[in-house]
Amino acid sequence: MQKIRYAVVGAGWISQEAFMPAVPQTDNSQMTAIITGNEEAAAKLSNFYDIPHRFTYDRYDEALQSGLFDAVYIALPNHLHADYTIRALKRGIHALVEKPLASSIAECEAMIAAADESGARLMTAYRLHCEPGTVEAIRLVSSGAIGEPRFFHGIFCDQMGSANHRLKAGAWGGPLPDMGVYCVNAARHLFGTEPVEAVAMGSRGDDPRFREIKEIDSAILRFPGGGLASFTASFNGAAVDTYRIVGTEGDLEMRPGLRFETPTRMTLRRGKEVTETEFADIDHFGAQTAYFSDCILQGKASESDGAEGLADMYALLAIEEAARTGRAQTITSPPRPHHPHAGMVRMVDRTERRLLL
Repeated sequence: MQKIRYAVVGAGWISQEAFMPAVPQTDNSQMTAIITGNEEAAAKLSNFYDIPHRFTYDRYDEALQSGLFDAVYIALPNHLHADYTIRALKRGIHALVEKPLASSIAECEAMIAAADESGARLMTAYRLHCEPGTVEAIRLVSSGAIGEPRFFHGIFCDQMGSANHRLKAGAWGGPLPDMGVYCVNAARHLFGTEPVEAVAMGSRGDDPRFREIKEIDSAILRFPGGGLASFTASFNGAAVDTYRIVGTEGDLEMRPGLRFETPTRMTLRRGKEVTETEFADIDHFGAQTAYFSDCILQGKASESDGAEGLADMYALLAIEEAARTGRAQTITSPPRPHHPHAGMVRMVDRTERRLLL
Protein backbone atom coordinates (compact mmCIF):
# COMPACT_ATOMS: atom_id res chain seq x y z
CA MET A 1 0.00 0.00 0.00
CA GLN A 2 1.18 3.51 -0.78
CA LYS A 3 2.12 5.44 2.34
CA ILE A 4 2.00 9.16 3.09
CA ARG A 5 5.37 10.36 4.38
CA TYR A 6 5.21 12.68 7.40
CA ALA A 7 7.64 15.15 8.92
CA VAL A 8 7.13 15.70 12.64
CA VAL A 9 7.41 19.46 13.28
CA GLY A 10 7.94 19.90 17.00
CA ALA A 11 9.23 16.79 18.76
CA GLY A 12 7.98 17.64 22.26
CA TRP A 13 5.80 15.69 24.65
CA ILE A 14 2.69 15.16 22.52
CA SER A 15 4.78 13.99 19.57
CA GLN A 16 6.80 11.61 21.73
CA GLU A 17 3.90 10.32 23.82
CA ALA A 18 1.22 10.03 21.18
CA PHE A 19 1.93 10.84 17.52
CA MET A 20 5.26 9.16 16.89
CA PRO A 21 4.30 5.81 18.48
CA ALA A 22 1.01 5.84 16.56
CA VAL A 23 2.25 6.32 13.00
CA PRO A 24 3.90 2.87 12.68
CA GLN A 25 0.60 1.34 13.81
CA THR A 26 -1.10 2.53 10.63
CA ASP A 27 -0.76 0.84 7.25
CA ASN A 28 -0.80 4.02 5.15
CA SER A 29 1.57 6.42 6.94
CA GLN A 30 5.24 6.64 7.84
CA MET A 31 7.62 9.21 9.34
CA THR A 32 10.56 10.25 7.20
CA ALA A 33 11.74 13.46 8.91
CA ILE A 34 11.92 15.25 12.26
CA ILE A 35 12.08 19.04 12.49
CA THR A 36 12.96 20.36 15.94
CA GLY A 37 15.30 22.68 17.81
CA ASN A 38 16.69 19.86 19.97
CA GLU A 39 19.23 18.05 17.84
CA GLU A 40 20.14 15.56 20.55
CA ALA A 41 16.52 14.52 21.00
CA ALA A 42 16.03 14.37 17.24
CA ALA A 43 18.97 11.98 16.91
CA LYS A 44 17.61 9.65 19.59
CA LEU A 45 14.07 9.70 18.25
CA SER A 46 15.12 9.19 14.64
CA ASN A 47 17.23 6.22 15.67
CA PHE A 48 14.41 4.71 17.75
CA TYR A 49 11.78 5.08 14.99
CA ASP A 50 14.15 4.61 12.04
CA ILE A 51 13.42 8.08 10.68
CA PRO A 52 16.07 8.90 8.07
CA HIS A 53 16.13 12.71 8.02
CA ARG A 54 16.52 15.46 10.63
CA PHE A 55 16.30 19.24 10.32
CA THR A 56 16.50 22.15 12.73
CA TYR A 57 13.88 24.89 12.64
CA ASP A 58 16.20 27.26 10.81
CA ARG A 59 16.31 24.71 7.98
CA TYR A 60 12.54 24.37 7.72
CA ASP A 61 12.28 25.91 4.26
CA GLU A 62 15.09 23.66 3.08
CA ALA A 63 13.20 20.68 4.45
CA LEU A 64 10.01 21.74 2.68
CA GLN A 65 11.87 21.84 -0.63
CA SER A 66 13.63 18.51 -0.09
CA GLY A 67 10.93 16.18 -1.43
CA LEU A 68 11.48 13.93 1.59
CA PHE A 69 7.93 14.07 2.93
CA ASP A 70 4.37 14.62 1.74
CA ALA A 71 2.81 16.03 4.91
CA VAL A 72 3.74 17.75 8.16
CA TYR A 73 2.37 17.13 11.63
CA ILE A 74 2.47 20.51 13.40
CA ALA A 75 2.89 20.09 17.17
CA LEU A 76 4.34 23.49 18.03
CA PRO A 77 3.10 26.06 20.58
CA ASN A 78 -0.20 27.58 19.44
CA HIS A 79 1.21 30.92 18.31
CA LEU A 80 3.51 29.18 15.80
CA HIS A 81 0.90 27.02 14.09
CA ALA A 82 -0.03 29.47 11.35
CA ASP A 83 3.49 30.34 10.20
CA TYR A 84 4.76 26.78 9.94
CA THR A 85 1.54 25.51 8.40
CA ILE A 86 1.26 28.21 5.75
CA ARG A 87 4.87 27.74 4.70
CA ALA A 88 4.22 24.03 4.21
CA LEU A 89 0.91 24.47 2.38
CA LYS A 90 2.41 26.98 -0.03
CA ARG A 91 4.93 24.29 -1.02
CA GLY A 92 2.13 21.82 -1.65
CA ILE A 93 2.85 19.93 1.57
CA HIS A 94 -0.26 18.69 3.39
CA ALA A 95 -0.67 19.73 7.04
CA LEU A 96 -2.13 17.98 10.09
CA VAL A 97 -2.23 20.71 12.75
CA GLU A 98 -2.78 20.34 16.48
CA LYS A 99 -5.62 22.19 18.21
CA PRO A 100 -6.38 25.02 18.41
CA LEU A 101 -5.72 25.57 14.73
CA ALA A 102 -4.12 28.98 15.31
CA SER A 103 -4.37 31.92 17.69
CA SER A 104 -6.61 34.30 15.72
CA ILE A 105 -9.39 34.29 13.15
CA ALA A 106 -7.10 35.99 10.63
CA GLU A 107 -4.46 33.27 11.01
CA CYS A 108 -7.03 30.51 10.52
CA GLU A 109 -8.38 32.20 7.42
CA ALA A 110 -4.85 32.60 6.02
CA MET A 111 -4.16 28.89 6.59
CA ILE A 112 -7.40 27.92 4.84
CA ALA A 113 -6.58 30.26 1.95
CA ALA A 114 -3.09 28.77 1.58
CA ALA A 115 -4.57 25.28 1.37
CA ASP A 116 -7.17 26.37 -1.17
CA GLU A 117 -4.57 28.10 -3.34
CA SER A 118 -2.07 25.24 -3.36
CA GLY A 119 -4.46 22.29 -3.36
CA ALA A 120 -2.67 20.79 -0.35
CA ARG A 121 -4.88 19.30 2.36
CA LEU A 122 -5.31 20.95 5.76
CA MET A 123 -6.73 19.02 8.71
CA THR A 124 -7.23 20.14 12.29
CA ALA A 125 -6.10 17.29 14.54
CA TYR A 126 -9.46 16.39 16.08
CA ARG A 127 -8.51 12.84 17.00
CA LEU A 128 -11.89 12.22 18.67
CA HIS A 129 -13.60 12.59 15.29
CA CYS A 130 -11.94 9.31 14.32
CA GLU A 131 -12.79 7.51 17.60
CA PRO A 132 -15.87 5.25 17.78
CA GLY A 133 -17.34 6.43 21.11
CA THR A 134 -17.40 10.10 20.17
CA VAL A 135 -18.93 9.39 16.78
CA GLU A 136 -21.58 7.13 18.31
CA ALA A 137 -22.51 9.78 20.89
CA ILE A 138 -23.06 12.32 18.10
CA ARG A 139 -25.10 9.80 16.10
CA LEU A 140 -27.33 8.91 19.05
CA VAL A 141 -28.08 12.50 20.00
CA SER A 142 -28.75 13.53 16.40
CA SER A 143 -31.09 10.54 15.98
CA GLY A 144 -33.25 11.63 18.92
CA ALA A 145 -32.07 9.06 21.47
CA ILE A 146 -32.37 11.62 24.31
CA GLY A 147 -35.14 13.71 22.76
CA GLU A 148 -34.28 17.33 22.07
CA PRO A 149 -30.87 18.16 23.57
CA ARG A 150 -31.20 21.05 26.04
CA PHE A 151 -28.01 21.37 28.07
CA PHE A 152 -24.45 20.09 28.14
CA HIS A 153 -21.77 20.19 30.81
CA GLY A 154 -18.13 19.23 30.46
CA ILE A 155 -15.17 19.00 32.82
CA PHE A 156 -11.62 18.63 31.56
CA CYS A 157 -8.73 19.20 33.93
CA ASP A 158 -5.29 17.95 34.94
CA GLN A 159 -2.08 19.18 36.52
CA MET A 160 0.32 21.14 34.29
CA GLY A 161 4.07 20.99 34.86
CA SER A 162 5.73 24.30 35.69
CA ALA A 163 8.07 24.22 32.67
CA ASN A 164 5.35 23.66 30.08
CA HIS A 165 4.93 26.27 27.31
CA ARG A 166 1.15 26.04 27.85
CA LEU A 167 1.68 28.26 30.91
CA LYS A 168 2.99 31.12 28.73
CA ALA A 169 0.62 33.89 27.68
CA GLY A 170 2.76 34.68 24.64
CA ALA A 171 2.19 31.17 23.29
CA TRP A 172 -1.58 31.54 23.82
CA GLY A 173 -1.37 29.11 26.68
CA GLY A 174 -3.97 28.32 29.29
CA PRO A 175 -6.66 25.76 29.95
CA LEU A 176 -9.18 27.34 27.56
CA PRO A 177 -7.32 26.77 24.26
CA ASP A 178 -5.60 23.59 25.45
CA MET A 179 -8.47 21.71 27.15
CA GLY A 180 -11.57 23.86 26.79
CA VAL A 181 -11.44 23.39 23.02
CA TYR A 182 -12.44 19.75 23.49
CA CYS A 183 -15.60 20.73 25.37
CA VAL A 184 -16.46 23.42 22.82
CA ASN A 185 -16.02 20.98 19.96
CA ALA A 186 -18.07 18.24 21.64
CA ALA A 187 -20.93 20.63 22.42
CA ARG A 188 -21.01 22.02 18.88
CA HIS A 189 -21.37 18.60 17.30
CA LEU A 190 -23.76 17.20 19.90
CA PHE A 191 -26.10 20.16 19.43
CA GLY A 192 -25.47 19.93 15.69
CA THR A 193 -25.19 23.68 15.29
CA GLU A 194 -22.97 26.65 16.12
CA PRO A 195 -23.17 28.69 19.35
CA VAL A 196 -24.49 32.25 19.15
CA GLU A 197 -23.42 33.75 22.49
CA ALA A 198 -20.80 33.24 25.20
CA VAL A 199 -20.40 34.28 28.83
CA ALA A 200 -17.33 33.29 30.80
CA MET A 201 -15.15 33.72 33.85
CA GLY A 202 -11.57 32.77 34.64
CA SER A 203 -9.69 32.66 37.91
CA ARG A 204 -6.37 31.90 39.52
CA GLY A 205 -5.13 31.37 43.04
CA ASP A 206 -1.64 32.12 44.34
CA ASP A 207 0.10 29.20 42.59
CA PRO A 208 3.17 30.69 40.83
CA ARG A 209 2.52 28.57 37.73
CA PHE A 210 -0.37 30.88 36.86
CA ARG A 211 1.32 34.27 36.81
CA GLU A 212 0.68 34.68 33.06
CA ILE A 213 -2.47 32.63 32.43
CA LYS A 214 -5.67 31.61 34.17
CA GLU A 215 -5.70 28.53 36.36
CA ILE A 216 -9.40 27.82 35.65
CA ASP A 217 -11.64 28.78 32.73
CA SER A 218 -15.42 28.34 32.85
CA ALA A 219 -17.91 29.29 30.15
CA ILE A 220 -21.50 28.99 29.03
CA LEU A 221 -22.42 28.92 25.35
CA ARG A 222 -25.94 29.55 24.11
CA PHE A 223 -27.10 27.70 21.00
CA PRO A 224 -29.98 28.41 18.61
CA GLY A 225 -33.22 27.16 20.12
CA GLY A 226 -32.07 27.95 23.65
CA GLY A 227 -29.75 25.03 24.36
CA LEU A 228 -26.91 25.80 26.78
CA ALA A 229 -23.44 24.27 27.04
CA SER A 230 -21.29 24.90 30.09
CA PHE A 231 -17.80 23.64 30.82
CA THR A 232 -14.82 24.09 33.12
CA ALA A 233 -11.20 23.52 32.13
CA SER A 234 -8.30 23.70 34.58
CA PHE A 235 -4.55 23.18 34.76
CA ASN A 236 -4.72 22.66 38.53
CA GLY A 237 -7.13 19.83 39.16
CA ALA A 238 -7.22 16.06 39.43
CA ALA A 239 -7.37 14.30 36.08
CA VAL A 240 -11.04 14.40 35.04
CA ASP A 241 -12.45 14.20 31.51
CA THR A 242 -16.18 13.87 31.17
CA TYR A 243 -19.23 15.44 29.58
CA ARG A 244 -22.97 14.94 29.79
CA ILE A 245 -25.75 16.13 27.53
CA VAL A 246 -29.34 16.16 28.79
CA GLY A 247 -32.34 16.08 26.54
CA THR A 248 -36.10 16.18 26.96
CA GLU A 249 -36.34 12.38 27.09
CA GLY A 250 -32.98 11.17 28.42
CA ASP A 251 -29.32 11.91 28.80
CA LEU A 252 -25.97 10.69 27.53
CA GLU A 253 -22.76 10.76 29.55
CA MET A 254 -19.19 10.07 28.43
CA ARG A 255 -16.79 9.22 31.27
CA PRO A 256 -14.00 9.17 30.20
CA GLY A 257 -14.75 11.07 27.06
CA LEU A 258 -11.90 13.38 26.08
CA ARG A 259 -8.42 12.02 26.79
CA PHE A 260 -6.47 9.80 24.41
CA GLU A 261 -4.95 7.35 26.92
CA THR A 262 -8.14 5.45 27.78
CA PRO A 263 -11.12 4.03 25.87
CA THR A 264 -14.28 6.11 25.97
CA ARG A 265 -17.26 4.88 28.04
CA MET A 266 -20.86 5.89 27.51
CA THR A 267 -23.90 5.80 29.76
CA LEU A 268 -27.20 6.34 27.93
CA ARG A 269 -30.25 6.86 30.15
CA ARG A 270 -33.82 7.00 28.89
CA GLY A 271 -36.41 6.65 31.65
CA LYS A 272 -35.62 3.51 33.60
CA GLU A 273 -33.54 2.11 30.77
CA VAL A 274 -29.78 2.49 31.27
CA THR A 275 -27.24 1.29 28.71
CA GLU A 276 -23.51 1.16 29.44
CA THR A 277 -21.02 0.88 26.58
CA GLU A 278 -17.23 0.73 26.65
CA PHE A 279 -15.80 1.38 23.21
CA ALA A 280 -12.81 -0.20 21.53
CA ASP A 281 -9.45 0.82 22.96
CA ILE A 282 -7.98 2.30 19.82
CA ASP A 283 -5.02 4.61 19.24
CA HIS A 284 -6.61 8.04 18.67
CA PHE A 285 -3.53 9.51 17.03
CA GLY A 286 -3.11 6.51 14.77
CA ALA A 287 -6.77 6.76 13.78
CA GLN A 288 -6.62 10.45 12.85
CA THR A 289 -3.35 9.97 10.95
CA ALA A 290 -4.72 7.00 9.02
CA TYR A 291 -7.86 8.99 8.18
CA PHE A 292 -5.88 12.02 6.99
CA SER A 293 -3.58 9.83 4.90
CA ASP A 294 -6.63 8.20 3.32
CA CYS A 295 -7.98 11.65 2.44
CA ILE A 296 -4.68 12.57 0.78
CA LEU A 297 -4.41 9.29 -1.10
CA GLN A 298 -8.02 9.53 -2.28
CA GLY A 299 -7.74 13.19 -3.22
CA LYS A 300 -10.53 14.38 -0.95
CA ALA A 301 -10.81 17.00 1.76
CA SER A 302 -10.77 16.02 5.42
CA GLU A 303 -14.07 16.66 7.16
CA SER A 304 -12.05 18.02 10.12
CA ASP A 305 -10.66 20.65 7.79
CA GLY A 306 -9.41 24.16 8.42
CA ALA A 307 -12.95 25.52 8.58
CA GLU A 308 -13.66 23.11 11.44
CA GLY A 309 -10.73 24.53 13.37
CA LEU A 310 -11.95 28.04 12.56
CA ALA A 311 -15.42 27.23 13.93
CA ASP A 312 -13.95 26.45 17.35
CA MET A 313 -11.81 29.60 17.18
CA TYR A 314 -14.91 31.80 16.92
CA ALA A 315 -16.17 30.31 20.18
CA LEU A 316 -12.82 30.27 21.99
CA LEU A 317 -12.07 33.92 21.25
CA ALA A 318 -15.58 34.97 22.23
CA ILE A 319 -15.18 33.10 25.53
CA GLU A 320 -11.81 34.76 26.13
CA GLU A 321 -13.28 38.21 25.47
CA ALA A 322 -16.31 37.50 27.66
CA ALA A 323 -14.03 36.55 30.54
CA ARG A 324 -11.87 39.65 29.99
CA THR A 325 -14.73 42.14 29.82
CA GLY A 326 -17.36 40.50 32.01
CA ARG A 327 -19.88 40.96 29.19
CA ALA A 328 -21.69 38.45 27.01
CA GLN A 329 -20.22 38.12 23.52
CA THR A 330 -22.09 37.41 20.30
CA ILE A 331 -20.67 34.58 18.16
CA THR A 332 -21.18 34.67 14.41
CA SER A 333 -19.95 31.44 12.87
CA PRO A 334 -21.22 29.90 9.62
CA PRO A 335 -22.95 26.53 10.01
CA ARG A 336 -20.90 23.43 9.39
CA PRO A 337 -22.07 21.26 6.47
CA HIS A 338 -21.24 18.02 8.28
CA HIS A 339 -20.41 16.43 11.61
CA PRO A 340 -18.12 13.51 12.59
CA HIS A 341 -19.49 10.20 11.32
CA ALA A 342 -18.64 6.50 11.24
CA GLY A 343 -16.83 6.82 7.91
CA MET A 344 -14.07 8.76 9.69
CA VAL A 345 -13.36 6.09 12.32
CA ARG A 346 -10.17 4.06 11.94
CA MET A 347 -9.52 1.06 14.20
CA VAL A 348 -5.80 1.41 14.86
CA ASP A 349 -4.25 -0.69 17.64
CA ARG A 350 -2.40 0.91 20.53
CA THR A 351 1.28 0.26 21.19
CA GLU A 352 3.45 0.51 24.26
CA ARG A 353 6.55 1.14 22.14
CA ARG A 354 7.57 4.77 22.60
CA LEU A 355 10.58 6.84 23.57
CA LEU A 356 10.06 9.67 26.07
CA LEU A 357 13.00 12.03 26.55
